Amino acid sequence: MTVDIDKTAGPEDTPPAGPEAIKAIPVRHYGRYVSAVVAIALLASVIYAFSQGQINWGAIPDYFFDQRVIDGVLKTLLLTFLSMVIGIGGGILLAVMRLSKNPVTSSIAWFYIWFFRGTPVLVQLVVWFNLGLVFTYINLGPIYKDYWSSFMTPLLTALLGLGLNEAAYMAEICRAGLLSVDEGQTEASQALGMSHSKTLRRIVIPQAMRVIVPPTGNEVINMLKTTSLVAVIQYSELFRVTQDIGQTSGAPVEMLFLAAAWYLLLTSVFSVGQYYLERYYARGSSRSLPDTPFQKIKSHVLSLGSPRGGVSS
Repeated sequence: MTVDIDKTAGPEDTPPAGPEAIKAIPVRHYGRYVSAVVAIALLASVIYAFSQGQINWGAIPDYFFDQRVIDGVLKTLLLTFLSMVIGIGGGILLAVMRLSKNPVTSSIAWFYIWFFRGTPVLVQLVVWFNLGLVFTYINLGPIYKDYWSSFMTPLLTALLGLGLNEAAYMAEICRAGLLSVDEGQTEASQALGMSHSKTLRRIVIPQAMRVIVPPTGNEVINMLKTTSLVAVIQYSELFRVTQDIGQTSGAPVEMLFLAAAWYLLLTSVFSVGQYYLERYYARGSSRSLPDTPFQKIKSHVLSLGSPRGGVSS
């Protein structure tokens, strides 16, 4: 009996069996579930306690856009902007003085930073407001002459107290930024014949901005909240205005909640700006930038239509 053998078929023609699919079982994080339930329960209990308190919540929307409150918000923003201008300008100057090779200049900058960082802002505001006990009047010759009480207005007191104090903190931020630039940059510019001031303007400061700008955004947000301290010197910013409205309307606690809501709103807007500012200056130091909140939401929404573990066709 003859057996026919198909010589065209062989073991090498049989398709190899692929690897068995791995069935991934997600790890259950029971601690996360418990902590989430506890957090939600605590939040619900706090909300319930506030809802049962003797607080007239209707007074908050009634006065939220009151013209006096809006004026207080605008004055708060103006005070924040002007104080930060003084703080940033003074901080840059103090940082350069601190890094100077002149011992007198560096010592003056060190003493300034030590003094203003070591005393509370509230104390500085009150001292500026009451310096009339030391200086009866201010005399600038033919330019200006007046009594100190007339010269030192609440706005000027607030600017001096907040701006000069902020300059001490900005000086350390600017100094850290200047020191972050490699010394070879300065040596190369000096080899090209550039002066020290020109090296700072053209070479050092532009590169230091990557380190200086992000914490400066945080200082702006902190300054916005610190402006509430000027209420003690009778300046009509947001906190002072809400206090006055609370005394006349019989709703002092409600007006404090209103002020807190405005501060939260303003700081939230500033925080968004700070996030994108930090993202902008991180382009030169990060290989890949993190997704923005809108990009994260978009990716999650688009992934809802994709099958789990695969790509939609």
